[in-house]
Amino acid sequence: MTASAKRGVKWSPGAAKYGVGKNLNLAVKGADGTTLRADVYYPTNTTTGKAAKGPFPVLLIQTPYGKSTAGASGAAESTGEDPYLVEHGYIDVVADVRGTGDSLGKFGLFDPAQTTDGVRLVNWAAKRAHSDHKVGLYGASYLGIDQLRTAGAVGAHSPLKAIFPVVTGTDLYRDTAFMGGILDSEFGVEYLGLTSGLNIVNPLASPQNLAGLTPIEIAHLEDLDSFDANFIVKTLSGGATAFDGSYWKARQPNDDLANIAKHHIAAYLIGGEYDLFQRGEPLNYAALQNLADHRPQNAPMVAGQKTTGRYQLWDGPFTHLTGSAVNTDALMLRWFNTWLKGRKSGMAATPTPLHYYDLGTSKYRETTTYPFTGLTPTTYYFAAGNTLTPKKSAAGTDTLLYSPTGSPCGTAVDQWAIGPLESAEQIGGIQNLPCLQNNAPAQIGPTSLSYTTAPFTHAATLGGPIAASIYASATTTDTEWVAEIEDVSPDGNSRPLTEGALLGSLRAENSARSWRAANGQPLLPYHPYTSASARPVIPGAVTRYDIEIFPTLATIPVGDQIRITLTTADAPHLQPSTTVAPKLIGGVYTVERTASAPSSIELPLGHVH
Repeated sequence: MTASAKRGVKWSPGAAKYGVGKNLNLAVKGADGTTLRADVYYPTNTTTGKAAKGPFPVLLIQTPYGKSTAGASGAAESTGEDPYLVEHGYIDVVADVRGTGDSLGKFGLFDPAQTTDGVRLVNWAAKRAHSDHKVGLYGASYLGIDQLRTAGAVGAHSPLKAIFPVVTGTDLYRDTAFMGGILDSEFGVEYLGLTSGLNIVNPLASPQNLAGLTPIEIAHLEDLDSFDANFIVKTLSGGATAFDGSYWKARQPNDDLANIAKHHIAAYLIGGEYDLFQRGEPLNYAALQNLADHRPQNAPMVAGQKTTGRYQLWDGPFTHLTGSAVNTDALMLRWFNTWLKGRKSGMAATPTPLHYYDLGTSKYRETTTYPFTGLTPTTYYFAAGNTLTPKKSAAGTDTLLYSPTGSPCGTAVDQWAIGPLESAEQIGGIQNLPCLQNNAPAQIGPTSLSYTTAPFTHAATLGGPIAASIYASATTTDTEWVAEIEDVSPDGNSRPLTEGALLGSLRAENSARSWRAANGQPLLPYHPYTSASARPVIPGAVTRYDIEIFPTLATIPVGDQIRITLTTADAPHLQPSTTVAPKLIGGVYTVERTASAPSSIELPLGHVH
């Protein structure tokens, strides 16, 4: 586990004191009068079987996957009811999101109506029998994003006091639905299967024989059209949802963080370094800490900045599946005991609220700031012999040919499919799958270019957001860039750490939202990705592309090297729209490494403290 609490404070979950009673499929009036349904699990006297008097805090989870089937994966604490928490003195409310499970209404991916529903559910939950009128939220993935959206919408005197979002992003467009302005088709397929499959099965599995369940099931089949195949078709054809416009801005958790901090709602975040929301999880942490310290929300944190245990992030070596399945019962209990029961657990006083797994040492770094204090952004330039050096090259170019297909075997393919291969390793006992351990197949030219540092003479930690600045000309009116960072061991194994991408026509940058190193080089370039910001690539003209590469934390041992591999596709993960794809075919890219066009990468290196 992680150092989530002040050292020296002893805490134990204690023995379970209560049994579990339940009231199923209770009706709740959501936004516009839509009937939602929720199950209520409450503590009982283990001798009499009757409801315990309490009063007890209430925990609420909102699921689109069907409350009667959500726990089937074995990760009930993240997706459905959690008897452990009830047995330790909490009322647990599990509600179906509108248009799913047993709830009426029309489903839409993170539809704003769900946020209004969430506020109503919080107030309804606070009034349950034997409640002490304090509420906490929990859940993973979609359920975690609903937490942020709900917490950002409640008022100053809301009963909501604490949340526990697991594997949850900050910007759905940039974090996972798209990367670099290119659709993540794997994410779309996975969410189509989950939201349309589980919640349709749920009414049939409902433990109560309610009249009208068959009509509900039929209605769900008809209404699941927000993020389904039709949505993907429209997006792939270059429609409005292919850009960061009104659809995505209405579903952006980042906009909820200011109210969460304003109303002092405590938030314990759990993320994964190979998660769908790899990018957004540390940004959520930094934003909440900045807001608590009265600093600009979206600015990088600074060394020595004041931090609070009210906002914490545990970022582990998780994919979306393994992050959703991690057992957090004891940690959640300690968190909610702190903020809902006022227990002195030590969590509020931790001096290191950021707990980040080091992929190089397989240990957690207990620290405070993101970007990480102790790491200095260092510019490495592309140079002759496919090397990375601290000095600019005098002259030179390299050629990269466009290919519409990428390597079918790799960490990125598994990551954006939510992690089935990683799950096979961790859960099924399968060891050292080549797809996850070596990126060498993706480094075969002429559709790939790699640049590698000299072997490290001292161990150093690479961490935080990384940016590559590529100067290149092309023979086409658009370009596609995929950049992967690898740790190369002395035996030549090239272990993937993280990646980023950029569609050339969406290269425009918002400097006010970008993070930069002291030398002015981009560290986290922020691209608008709007239709208005799009501009064609001019064939033959040397153009600069600043590629945001998602964060990592990995200590590079003595003798190892850091490599950046450039390719032009990451199928089936990334899929250009049908309007863009013809502009990419046949592309020949000339990468510049000259004094006037110095292609480079910004690597934050040092020792985290």
